[in-house]
Amino acid sequence: MPINYKNIHIGTFIETRVSECNIKVSRICNLFDCIEKDVEEMYKQKDMDTGILLKWSKLLKYDFFRIYTQHLVLFSPPALPDKKEPDQKSKLPQFRKNIYTKVMIDFILELISTEQKTIRQVIDEYKIPKTTLYKWISKYKIDKI
Repeated sequence: MPINYKNIHIGTFIETRVSECNIKVSRICNLFDCIEKDVEEMYKQKDMDTGILLKWSKLLKYDFFRIYTQHLVLFSPPALPDKKEPDQKSKLPQFRKNIYTKVMIDFILELISTEQKTIRQVIDEYKIPKTTLYKWISKYKIDKI
């Protein structure tokens, strides 16, 4: 099942992972100090507090934050240098935006192979360099180009 990185519903992902891991509701309730009804409500949440999401990530041994990272890679424009204060460096950690995971590559190639998007649309919408995209197509043997 392809993941829709544009419209993330984190509760659904958590519920799916709980089911895959066969985690008992009683264990979840103990961790979150809540009742079963509260857990069911979390499954219905589109968004979630980061502290709670971190607990879910640890319990289920799955990095739910990466889902949001993939959204940023696919749907946010590349950062432009700030021309107002060029000498001022941020004290926050700096990350490279264009790190493509296998999941993301599969997502992009599936869009092309199922003809949901053309190569030109992928290049324009996701800002993936043309050479990179053609390397993926060649490497993963995608027929429809």
